[in-house]
Amino acid sequence: MAENMIIRVQSPSGMKKIPATKTETADAFFEKVATEFGFISNGFSIYLNRNKTDELLSQKVSLGRLKIKHGDMLYLYPSGSSTSSGEVMDTATPHTSSSLPSILSSSSSSNMIPRSFSSTMVQEDEIDQYLTKQDGKIYRNKDPQLCRHGALGKCVHCVPLEPFDEDYLNHLDPPVKHMSFHAYLRKLTGGSDKGKFAALENISCKIKSGCEGHLPWPEGICTKCQPSALTLNRQKYRHVDNIMFENHTIANRFLDFWRKTGSQRMGYLYGKYTEHKDIPLGIRAEVAAIYEPPQNATQNNLEMLEDPKAAAVDEIAAKLGLCKVGWIFTDLLSEDTRIGTVRYTRNKDSHFLSAEECITAGYFQNLHSNPCKLSRDGHFGSKFVTALATGSPDNQVHFEGYQVSNQCMALVRDECLLPCKDAPELGYAKESSSEQYVPDVFFKDTDKFGNDVTFLARPLPVEYLIIDITTTFPKDPQFTFCAKQPFPIENRDILRETQDFHSLATYLSQSTSTSFLDIVSDFHLLLFLVTNEVMPLRDSIGLLLEAVKTSNEDLAQTWKKSEQWATIEQLCSTVGGQPSSSVGFGAMGGPSAPASSSAMWSCLHCTFMNQPGTEHYEEQECETSDTSAGAPSELIPGL
Repeated sequence: MAENMIIRVQSPSGMKKIPATKTETADAFFEKVATEFGFISNGFSIYLNRNKTDELLSQKVSLGRLKIKHGDMLYLYPSGSSTSSGEVMDTATPHTSSSLPSILSSSSSSNMIPRSFSSTMVQEDEIDQYLTKQDGKIYRNKDPQLCRHGALGKCVHCVPLEPFDEDYLNHLDPPVKHMSFHAYLRKLTGGSDKGKFAALENISCKIKSGCEGHLPWPEGICTKCQPSALTLNRQKYRHVDNIMFENHTIANRFLDFWRKTGSQRMGYLYGKYTEHKDIPLGIRAEVAAIYEPPQNATQNNLEMLEDPKAAAVDEIAAKLGLCKVGWIFTDLLSEDTRIGTVRYTRNKDSHFLSAEECITAGYFQNLHSNPCKLSRDGHFGSKFVTALATGSPDNQVHFEGYQVSNQCMALVRDECLLPCKDAPELGYAKESSSEQYVPDVFFKDTDKFGNDVTFLARPLPVEYLIIDITTTFPKDPQFTFCAKQPFPIENRDILRETQDFHSLATYLSQSTSTSFLDIVSDFHLLLFLVTNEVMPLRDSIGLLLEAVKTSNEDLAQTWKKSEQWATIEQLCSTVGGQPSSSVGFGAMGGPSAPASSSAMWSCLHCTFMNQPGTEHYEEQECETSDTSAGAPSELIPGL
C-alpha cells in the first residue's frame, strides 16, 4: 500500500496542503496543484527552495525518487512574471486595466479575478507608485544633550524613525490619529521576511459560492461557505490624509446655491492626489473644481438624479489631468440672516456623519476602489473622500472631511447595513432572512464599570465606521482654472443661471481684457462646450484641453483659429449677450461693434431665432410662413 503524505505548497496567494503518495508521479502531482490553485497546467513553476532554485519538473518520475517527503514545503511561482525572488507576487488584476479581456473589466464582473494574474498587471495610481519608491523614514538631527557620539554616528536618540511610529505621530501638532496607508503598508511588509508573502484581504459578508456539500441557503450552510462574524474596530490608517481646496472661490461658488435658495446642495470633487509632506508617506486630495450633478433638494434633504453627462465630465477631467476624488454636500441652517451665521448642529453630543451619509460614502468608495498590488482582488479600500459644509462652534460655515472604514465599505457593498429612522447617529446591522444570510456584527465598548463589553451591532454607533480627515485651504491660493469671470454652473436652472449661448455670449463680452487661455480656463465653460446640444465639441476639443492642462497660450491660440471656434463665435454674435460697456465680442475675434440694446430671442412654439422688434407675431404665422412680416428670420437647430 502506497504511503500517504501531505506536501505543503507555498504560493503568493497563500499555502495549500496537497495530499499525495510516494509512488505518485510528478505529472499527477502537478495536476493536483493546478486544480487546487486554479492555474492551467503550464501556468506555474514549482521549486524546492524559496529562492527559485532546484525546480521540480513535470515528468513521469515518482515523488519518492525525487526525495520529496511528508511535510516538505515546495514553492510555487506563476509563469511569465518578471518578478524577482525577493518581490511579492500577487495574483490579482486591476479593475481599470485595459490589457484584460472585456469580460473581466466589465461592470458585471464584480472585480473578482482569476488567481493566475500576477501583481504586475495591477496598475496602481501614480501617487501610489511614487510613494512606494520613497524612503519614508523620519530623519532626526543629533540631540546636543543626549547624543554622545561623533558626527557620523547614530544612537537611539537620533536614529531615523519608521513612518508608522506612533509616538512620533501622537506628538505632532495637531496629533495624527491615523497613520497613512503607505506607512501601514511599510509596517505590514516589514520584519525579517520583508513581507514576502504579505497580503491584504478584502472583507466579505456573503456566503461563498460553489459549496456542494449541502443545499443552498436557507436550507443549508457550513463552516466552509459561511462568512465570519465581524467585530468592528476603529481603523488605524487612512487612505487620504488631507483634503485641500485650491482656493476659496471654489467653495464660495458652491455655497452660493444655499445662500440664494436655502436648499442643500451636493457636488463631485475633481482634482488630483499629491504627496502630503506633513505626514510620513501621506496623500492629499487637491480639489480644483466642483461639478454639480442633477438633483432635487430642499432645506432638509437631497435626492440625486440620473446624470446623462457623467461620462463626459469624467472624460473632460481625465484629459485635464484630473479625476473624481470625492463628493461634497451641505448641511446648513441659518442662525441669524442679518449677520450670516449658521447653526452648530454636528458635534460630539449629536453626530458627525449620520448613518445614511456613511452608507452613501461607502457606496461611493466601493465605486472608486483603490488599486493595490498586495490584494489578491487587485483593489483594497478607496481614496474617495467625503467633504461636508456645516456649522462650526463659532456659528460660521466650516468644512470637514471624512472617509468610512473598509469594514463599513464591506457592510455597504454586501447590503448588510441600514440607517435608523429616528437616530441619525445609529446604524443597524441587518438580520438574516430566507433571501440573505448576514453574519453577526459586533462592536466593543466599556460599560459603566469600565469593563470592555462586546455588543451586537443592533443598533450600531457609526463612530466606529468614520475616519476624519483634515480639510484646509492654502495660504497662497492655487488656480488650475484661472478664468477671471465666472461662467454659470451647470444644473442651476432654479436660480435662472443657465448654460446656453446667451450666457456664453455675455461671458465672452465681459472678458475682453484677458488672454484667450484665461477666458476658456473654466471647468464649467469647458463642460458646456463639450455637452451643449447645438454644437458639442467632444471630438474636437482635445487641443484646447491640452492647452488648459499645460497652461500653453500658443496651443490655445492655435485652437482659437479652428473652424469649431469660428462657429461658436458666429452663434454667440447671432444670439447676442447682455449689454456691455463699449464692445461686443472683441475677445472672440468677432464683430467689435457696440452690442445692441435688444438681443435675438427664441420662439416658444418653434426652434427659430428672431430679430429684435418681432416679439408679437402670432403662433400661426411661425407655423405657416417664415417670409411674412414679423416672422422669424434665422433658424439655429436645437435652440
